[in-house]
Amino acid sequence: MSQPSTQVIAIGNAIVDVMAPCDDALIERFGMTRGGMTLIDTDRAKELYAAMGPAREISGGSAANTLAGLAALGARCAFIGQVAQDQLGEVFAHDIRAGGIRFDTAARAGDPPTARCLIFVTPDGQRTMNTFLGASQYLPAAALDEAAIADAEILYLEGYLWDPEEPRAAMRRAIAAAKSAGRKVAFTLSDAFVIDRHGDDFRAMIDAGDIDILFANHIELASLTGQDDFHAGIDALKDKVPLLVVTRSEQGAVAASGGELYEVPAEPVAKVVDTTGAGDLFAAGFLYGHVNGRAIDECLTMGAVCAAEIISHYGARPEASLTELVARRLG
Repeated sequence: MSQPSTQVIAIGNAIVDVMAPCDDALIERFGMTRGGMTLIDTDRAKELYAAMGPAREISGGSAANTLAGLAALGARCAFIGQVAQDQLGEVFAHDIRAGGIRFDTAARAGDPPTARCLIFVTPDGQRTMNTFLGASQYLPAAALDEAAIADAEILYLEGYLWDPEEPRAAMRRAIAAAKSAGRKVAFTLSDAFVIDRHGDDFRAMIDAGDIDILFANHIELASLTGQDDFHAGIDALKDKVPLLVVTRSEQGAVAASGGELYEVPAEPVAKVVDTTGAGDLFAAGFLYGHVNGRAIDECLTMGAVCAAEIISHYGARPEASLTELVARRLG
C-alpha cells in the first residue's frame, strides 16, 4: 500500500454558518429545538434570519469544521462538498482553501442556493441550529475524486449528509473506494435525529466492518444502541468497531479499542461562550493525534484541548493556536 499524500479527506455539508446571540425567550417564541439541529426550508430560513440580531458569517459544516481544526494543527487535508454558483458558495470555497484545505468540487449551477445554518446562541453558550441544506444535499457520486480518496489515510464522513439520497449514494461509493485502497473510514453520527432516520443503515455498516473509527456523543450512543446507561452503550459497541470514541460534554471523553477502555476529563474552560463545533474540533484533535501515531489517551486529550478552545468563543473555527495549546498540555 502506497504512502498516502493526504492524511484526512472528508465528505460533508458545505455550509455557511450565520451566528447571533439571543435570549431564551426567542428560542421559545419560534418553537426551536433548544440545543439541537433542525432542518428547515427556504421560508423558515427567511423567517428566522429576519428575527436574528447582528450576525457573524463564517464557512461551516461539521466535517469542514473538523478539517479546519486538523489543518490548523498541521494535517494535510482535502474536502468534498457541494456549493452553488453564488456568493455564499464563493465565500465557502475561499474560506476553506484559505485554511490550507484542498477543495476541488465544482460549484453547481442554478437553484437551490448554497447551504446556510442559522445558529442562535443563548447566554449559557448553548447553540440552537437551523439548517437549510440547499445545494449541499445534491452532491452526486460523479463529483467524487476516487483517486484522492484512495490516496488519503482516512476518509471522514459526516452523518448529517446521510439524509439526502444523492450524497448518501456518494458516501457509499467513497467507502468502497477507501476500503479497496486499504484505507480507514471514520464516521461521525452527528445527531440523534440522524440516527432516528438512518440507524439501521449505520448499524449495518458497523456490522459489515465498513467503519474503522466511530465518533459519537453520549446522546447519540444511546440512540444507536438503545441503551440509556452510558457504559452499557459502550459495551454494546466496543467489540464491533475497531476504535469507538464517545464524548460526554463536561464529563470528558471515552475511547474503546482492542478490549481496552480509555478515559480523559474535559479540559477546564474559564467561560463557555458557544458550544458550536465542540464535537467537530474534538474529532479534529483526536484524528490529528491518530494519524501521527499518538497513544489513544493522548488523542483523547488532544481532542479535549481543541474542544475547549472552540467553546471559549463564538464560531466553530479556532482562534488560538491549537498547536501551541496541545504542546502546552502534552509537551
